[in-house]
Amino acid sequence: MSFISEFKEFAMRGNVVDLAVGVIIGGAFGKIVSSLIDDVITPLLLKPALEAAHLTKLEELVVLGSVKYGSFLASTINFIIVAFVLFMLIKGMNAAARKRVEDVPPPVHEPSAEEKLLAEIRDLLKK
Repeated sequence: MSFISEFKEFAMRGNVVDLAVGVIIGGAFGKIVSSLIDDVITPLLLKPALEAAHLTKLEELVVLGSVKYGSFLASTINFIIVAFVLFMLIKGMNAAARKRVEDVPPPVHEPSAEEKLLAEIRDLLKK
């Protein structure tokens, strides 16, 4: 097998493609979460606190001249939102999977030819 064909087989495996799609969607989702924090949550929830500190963005919050704990707080809020959304998504997927499993009737176990023969012998011995 040539190097190129081996690489092509590796790259086109389902797991690699799924991972690539996940990374791309994750990057786009990260932008959505950042926008949610910067454009929605920070103005609504933190506006009074930021105005009291004479700031416009949470990232500008600095202590001792160089410690940017506002940036850390923004990253922490981003993480909490992403973790919560992923938790809700996985919880919904698990509930759907459970429902799908419950909807499938259990398979009917047909006795094998050996089991039928043994049952006949048992019944004959009982007589």
